[in-house]
Order: sequence, then C-alpha cells, then structure tokens
Amino acid sequence: MKTINQLKKRLALPQTSWQLCLLAAVGGFASAMLVVLFIFAIEGIQSFFMSQKDDYSSLTSLSRFQLPIIGAVIILFFAWLTGYKYIRSGIPFVLHRLKIANGVIPLRNTINQFIGSIVAISFGFSVGREGPAVHLGAACSSYIGNKLNLPYNAIRSLSACGIAAGIAACFNTPIAAVLFVMEVILREYKVHIFIPVMIAAIVGSMTTSSIFGPTHEFGFFTTISLTTDHYLALAILGLVLGVIAFAFNRYLILVIKHSARFHIVPRILTAAFITGALGYAVPFAMGTDLSAINFSLENNLELQLLLGLLVAKMVMTIMALGLGIPGGIIGPILGIGAIAGTCGSIVVMYIMGGDISASDFALMGMAGFMAATLNAPLAALLCVVELSDQIEIIVPAMIVITSACVSSGQFFGNRSIFIMQLEVQGLAYRRPPLEKALQRIGVIGVMDENIKLLDHADENTMTATLAEQPLTDNVINKITNADQKTEFIFYQQSTVNIDTEPTLEKHTLVPLSCQSTLAEAYLLLVKQRSGGVYIYQNSPDDIMGIITFDYIRSYLLKGKTN
Repeated sequence: MKTINQLKKRLALPQTSWQLCLLAAVGGFASAMLVVLFIFAIEGIQSFFMSQKDDYSSLTSLSRFQLPIIGAVIILFFAWLTGYKYIRSGIPFVLHRLKIANGVIPLRNTINQFIGSIVAISFGFSVGREGPAVHLGAACSSYIGNKLNLPYNAIRSLSACGIAAGIAACFNTPIAAVLFVMEVILREYKVHIFIPVMIAAIVGSMTTSSIFGPTHEFGFFTTISLTTDHYLALAILGLVLGVIAFAFNRYLILVIKHSARFHIVPRILTAAFITGALGYAVPFAMGTDLSAINFSLENNLELQLLLGLLVAKMVMTIMALGLGIPGGIIGPILGIGAIAGTCGSIVVMYIMGGDISASDFALMGMAGFMAATLNAPLAALLCVVELSDQIEIIVPAMIVITSACVSSGQFFGNRSIFIMQLEVQGLAYRRPPLEKALQRIGVIGVMDENIKLLDHADENTMTATLAEQPLTDNVINKITNADQKTEFIFYQQSTVNIDTEPTLEKHTLVPLSCQSTLAEAYLLLVKQRSGGVYIYQNSPDDIMGIITFDYIRSYLLKGKTN
C-alpha cells in the first residue's frame, strides 16, 4: 500500500515520470486494440453486402436508399437500450469531459459510440472513424487510471494519451496525432504531458501497423510534382477552401441548433432518409472519405460532376453529424477537401494549361480544408505529410493552409468546429486560468502528512498540545457525533498583531478524495478563504493528510508546490 501511495504521489505532481510514461504505453496499447476491434467490426459488416469496403456503388440504387434507414433503426435500438441521454459522443463530448470531469467518460456513452459508429460507418453515413477512435481511446485509458484510483490530473493526462493512440491507430500518423492532442484537445504544450502522449501515439501506430501493415489507405498520393509556378494557384485554392470551411461550419452549427428541440428518434431517421436519398443518386458521397477520394482521382471527370459530388458530400456530412449520427468529422473533412482540391486542379489546368496532377491538388485541398475547419494548421500540415510520406509537400501545404486559415478566420470569423459545437450544445469546455493551473496538481502529492491526531480532546487539552508540538505539526481533533458522523477539527494559534496574545482558531476540515486536484480543494475553501480540507483514500473516517487554504494561496503566489 505504501508503494502504491508513493506512485500516486509521484503522478500527482506536474513532472515527467517514467511511471506515467509506462501507463501511457499500456493505455495506448489497450486503446489501439479497441480501435483495431472497431475497424475489424466495420470491415466485417461491410463484407456481407459489398465486395470491397466503402464501395457503395456496387449496390443497387434501392439498396443504397434502404441501407442508412436500416442502420438508423439499429442505432436507435441500442440508444434506447442504454438510454437516449447517453447517445452524446465524439470529439466535442470528450473535450467537455476533459474539462469538467478530468477525462472520465461514462460507460454508456462509450457503448453508444462503439456500436453506433460501427453501424453508422458500415451502413453508409458520411461520418469518420477518428471521432470514435478519440472517444474510445480516451475512455479506455481513463478507465485504466480510474480503476487504479490515480489522481485526476494523471487520469486527465492518460485520457489525452488514449486520444493520441486512437488517432495514430486510425490513420497511422503518430506525429499528427500528438500535434492534434496538443493543438485541439489540450490546447497547451507541457513537457510532462507531451512525452507520455508521444509514447502513446507511437504504441498506437505500431500496434495497428503490425496488424494491418505499415502502408496508408491513401496510397494514391505518390510523387509530388508541384513547383513554384503553382504557388499562386495554391494560395487562391486556400482562399476558396477557407470560404467553403466557413460555410460548412456555419450550416453544421445551424442544423445542430435548430434540430435540438426535436427528439433524437426523428432526427436520426431524418438523417438516414437524406443520406439514402443522396446515396441513391450519388453513391460515391456515401461512407467516410475513401470512396469519394478514389472516385474523384481515378476518373477523368468533368468539373460539373465533381461539384455535384462536393455538394452532395457536404450536405450528407452536415445532416448526419448535425442530426446526431454517431461518428467523426475528420474523415469526411478530408474527403470534402480532396474533392475541392481536385476541382481546383481542373480549373488551374484550364487556365494555365499543361499536365497537372489532380492528386497533388487533392492533397493540398485536404490540408487546407482540415486546417480551416478545425482551426488546427499544424496538425493538418503534419497529417498530410505523414499520409503522403513526402516532406517535399511542406512548403506548398503551408501556402494553402495559411491562406485558408486567414480567409476563414479573419474574413469570416470562423473558429474550430469543435468549439462551435460545444457552445451551441451548451457544454462547458473552459475553466478559469486559476482553476486550470490548480487542476494540474493532485492533492495527494502536496498534502501535509505531519499530523498530531487526538480523539475527542477538550479545548484545554488542545491548547496544551499546541504548545508542546513543533511548528511543523498540525494538531487535529477527531470527533464522532451522535449520528456516527466523523469530523476532523483543525486547530491553530493565530496572532492578529505582535502586541496581542495568540488566539486559538479552529476549523472543521472538509473531506476530499485523494484522487482530487488542488482545483477541487480551492473551490471548497474559496468562499471562507480559510480552513482546509482533509484527504482520505477509501473512507472519509480515515485521514491521510491535510491541505490548508494558506498553502493554496502560497502556491498561487509563488508558483511552487514546496
């Protein structure tokens, strides 16, 4: 028990530790295996009615119309079994839980995410795999931390590690996964978190690579042939992508906002009907992203047909995600960006002439649209670099990304779609800077264990004990009242000024779990700005240590835990 407590004390402090790195590797492996199971389930279901995965064009028109409706019924059935209120899932929900619950995610939400997303992706809805991967990774790693009763700040770090492992396992892009967690999820760079997140991403990528092979699904991105002659065209493409990203985010938020007053059943069925109707006419718009990208690149298509595919893909994605279909947004975003980039290559070829590679512009479209939609330029840049396995695309991609982000952000006031979703759904995602700083430190790591515990002592005994004890000891009186409720009274001598006699002050300590952070302790004490909390592990009747408000005030002033 003593060794376990020492481990928890180490993890409670915001410092790099091999213990957290080891837990990150374990959590990353478990998260990756859950993602592997998720992918196998999707491919297994699709194999029953398709010869190749995501090849919805091989189905009859009537089958494409019926498939999403059947999927919606299955999704609603499992949502009814677990409770409709637990259907909320995905990256915005994970962001919310990281802020208000230190990354601890309810099991029923995770079940809905796992089963619902498998069905949604398999049955043709335009949603991605990375949203479920983020949710499953966060839930899996935080579950491990919660089972070990680790401090909440460590569980929060493990949740971030699980997210990185899930994304790396999904796309085999460990660097982009790390940058996504830091840039989009945590929105901060701390070394003691960065290293475990990096380890988890490596483990997640290695796990899926050993099972599915080291190659990417985006094998059509070969040698990049972009030159400086194309840079102006790329900058203009970025501006257009910024406008499209603004429109995409705006209409997605409008759908979420205006559909919130309806029950989840008509919303899911409406999304299924729209997906089926569009899939009836445009089969390549169904599914995540591979179908649309393959179709736009492997065929010498006219611009009008590609624009129709672009509109259909955008409408299908907006309605599916806006009306509550479980799934991710990044996959469809990559598909939309690739189609838009291919459209741009046709326009550039018409104006400039010559032979222009559509795949080059498709890759640039993916980078620019992802950056502008998520407001994550660095993650988008690293994503396309890893997907293409070519470092030569960095400069062209940076041109597209910068112009897309400036166009979307400055001219239209566009923000990250995740933040916009959280706001329109009324989910908290911010904490005051003071609480955010205190949230990084677990109480078990900084509690004062120098305690002199007395049992039902009177005032005279307490005064005499205080006079005898060294200044480093805290004198506490344990009292059990008639209701068998235990209270711990903290006594200290206080001098108002140097000429007065010391007075005896007593404070009833507030119980606080050893998993808590200094943020919870601060919130319990901030109103009276005095007293303290006592830390317990299993039972509130047992005291491990105390934290006074004076200590918290001292930490805030000095910025140090000792």
